[in-house]
Amino acid sequence: MEIHNTEKREISSFDKSISRNILIAKPDKYKLLENITHKNEEIISSGSNLSYSPLSFGKDIISLDLKKFNRIIDFNKSEKTITVEAGITLIEFLNFSLKYNLWIPQLPGYPTITLGGAVATNAHGKSCGSDGTIRKSIKSILLFHKNNGWMTLSENENKEIFDLTIGGLGLTGTIVNVTLDLKEIDNTQFTTKKKIIKSVEECNKIINNNDNFAYIYSWHRADRVKNFGEGIIFENILNKKPIISFKNLKDNNYRLTPYLFPIWNKLSIKLSNLGYFYLNKFGKKLKKENFLKVIFPFYSNEIYFNFFGKNGFTESQLLITSSKINDFMAEFKKLFKIYRPTITLFSLKKMSGEQSYLRFEDNKICVTFDLIKDNASNSFMNEIDQLCLKYNILPSVIKDSRLPKSIFEKTYKFANVFRENLYKFDKKRVYNSEVSKRLGI
Repeated sequence: MEIHNTEKREISSFDKSISRNILIAKPDKYKLLENITHKNEEIISSGSNLSYSPLSFGKDIISLDLKKFNRIIDFNKSEKTITVEAGITLIEFLNFSLKYNLWIPQLPGYPTITLGGAVATNAHGKSCGSDGTIRKSIKSILLFHKNNGWMTLSENENKEIFDLTIGGLGLTGTIVNVTLDLKEIDNTQFTTKKKIIKSVEECNKIINNNDNFAYIYSWHRADRVKNFGEGIIFENILNKKPIISFKNLKDNNYRLTPYLFPIWNKLSIKLSNLGYFYLNKFGKKLKKENFLKVIFPFYSNEIYFNFFGKNGFTESQLLITSSKINDFMAEFKKLFKIYRPTITLFSLKKMSGEQSYLRFEDNKICVTFDLIKDNASNSFMNEIDQLCLKYNILPSVIKDSRLPKSIFEKTYKFANVFRENLYKFDKKRVYNSEVSKRLGI
């Protein structure tokens, strides 16, 4: 069946774990979105395709590219609300809202992510300890479903589907537009404080006891057994002095294009970590930083991902109860000594919220680490899976493409409730992805 506004091409998950030749449809009008949807058996929506896991495509599933749906539909300055289409990118959204000293603080770490994608993954940012996930800023959603048609979702209307959709990985239908409650922001400049720490355990204690409304997170060395976890705590504090006029955030010329061969290896990581650690240890402990650098730390630092090469990488993001961090890290370091995986990044931050359905959200510490993909890392991560069960840890479906179904079933306590409620809403299970098929969601 011929469908206009489509193309067939190979697409990969951000971590390069999965690649598929798929059909991509590019609707530019609501009527075309309806027509394409009605002509296909299985569908999934796609934004910028920056999900680490393959959430926006799958075998024999048509992907709806929503990037042409990027308009601002409505804005009410006095009520501090805005309605935007799902394909608008974060940088496009901010370049409008910041002119009025308004924004949402729950922003994931790259500016070309779409707002629809952020809603579908219940995204969070650096300030998730105080601001939680994007769920807290969503007022309503306009959804289109092949069999259920157009639906407005909110706390007061179709609430059950509203809850299923936020963090529902696009499985409830196509998010067409989103209405957000905005917050005031007087300045887009930050002051960054740095503190040298000796271990992950010390970091956990400091971060967990921090009640400031600051962006606080850490970076740790994880390239050697000795002094594993020494690092730096960063605290980004918004300047209080109001700015007179806002300047547009600029697109950069960097690209997320992996090199043909990997640059990261044990030696290059060790040298890079050594230089970064001492540069911060002996550098200024207080410095001014702009909005882009703080909110989107990998923007203009895309080379970090490109250095993994075509083979990609593995990222694990875990929510761990603060009181269990020390025991977890003791076993983590033992496993590190045994398997010697190549860890390129290790970081902590505090998160707040309530876990439900598929949402990566709770009042816990968020531990993130990246690894080079090889046999050592695979064996190491299999052991980490078992620690997730032992310590009641929630692993991120969004970040970890290799997360086994058996671990998902045991760690996501509300997965079956999500399945049951989704099936009641969509008995034909029209909306699917590589991830939903693999995990049986």
